[in-house]
Amino acid sequence: MKHALPTTVLVTGGAGFIGSALVRRLVLEAGCEVVNVDKLTYAGSLEALAGARDHPRHHFHRVDVCDGEAVRALLDRYRPGVVLHLAAESHVDRSIAGPAPFVQTNIAGTHAVLEAVRAHWEALPAARRERFRLVHVSTDEVYGSTEEGAFTEDSPYRPSSPYSASKAAADHLARAWHRTYGLPVITVAGSNTYGPWQYPEKLVPLAVTRLAAGRPVPLYGDGRQVRQWLHVDDHVAGLLRAAERGVPGRHYNLGGPDELANLELVRRICRLLDARRPGHAPHEALVEPAPDRPGHDFRYALDSSRARDELGWTPAVALDDGLAATVDWYLARPPGARAPRAQPAPAAGNGG
Repeated sequence: MKHALPTTVLVTGGAGFIGSALVRRLVLEAGCEVVNVDKLTYAGSLEALAGARDHPRHHFHRVDVCDGEAVRALLDRYRPGVVLHLAAESHVDRSIAGPAPFVQTNIAGTHAVLEAVRAHWEALPAARRERFRLVHVSTDEVYGSTEEGAFTEDSPYRPSSPYSASKAAADHLARAWHRTYGLPVITVAGSNTYGPWQYPEKLVPLAVTRLAAGRPVPLYGDGRQVRQWLHVDDHVAGLLRAAERGVPGRHYNLGGPDELANLELVRRICRLLDARRPGHAPHEALVEPAPDRPGHDFRYALDSSRARDELGWTPAVALDDGLAATVDWYLARPPGARAPRAQPAPAAGNGG
């Protein structure tokens, strides 16, 4: 059953890549009051809220989701009808180097959000309690790797990295809170996502920014790891469809329309840059092999049939179109804008 988006929505992680795109859509297009809860770690940026940041319907609060009391206070103050929980540590390489923040934010933080939302939800009048939804945002990586076929929502979890294991644990908590307490949780897992405002440690922005500057891009292994690629606007559309039409207790996969090896994706970026920045052409000469990372999954693929049939969602942005627009967006940014902080350059092939 379709429910219109409520007047007020709370988003955790709303200054991150996908979260900021969601906030912009809710504020500028859907006309919602948005309570934006974000800790502003290295990958969060108020700049990414362009157009919505100073809008009177946007209410930003710098809060760590692990602070359940602070989250509960915001829930009671603003009384949202939907909570979209996106706040997470999300970079596999960082999780391998130091898993503790992933356990803290992704597991303990999700527990804190669930408990804060449950306390708020249980105190609502019956009619508001019936309409309330919590959309918990997951990832395709919880399923692990597959050589063939595609993961459905009933596929077993086989996470390979500290990051994906922490997200799998968060999913299990969300499902348990629905089963045990009746909390109306909807879980959504998206495939590798790309687009404007992505922090440039991920594959697409890393490759674009380094290649455009004439700098080498190290690519993990042989670059033949396969991913589905989903434009951020399509990912946001899927989250909103889940909030409007999703069934509490259900899990929905959002798979990108195109499946491509990392090496081929980087080659497409090179061809786009050859046409736009011929001074460094051929850009493919700047792509260098790098030792593969531990536990690197070979292939992710999501079956999105349930999202199509139950939510009416299908991705609208073809990879070639979205990739060209994304390259143009990064090239139009001022030099150095959204550049990684001083640190060793990660290898490309670390996903979206």
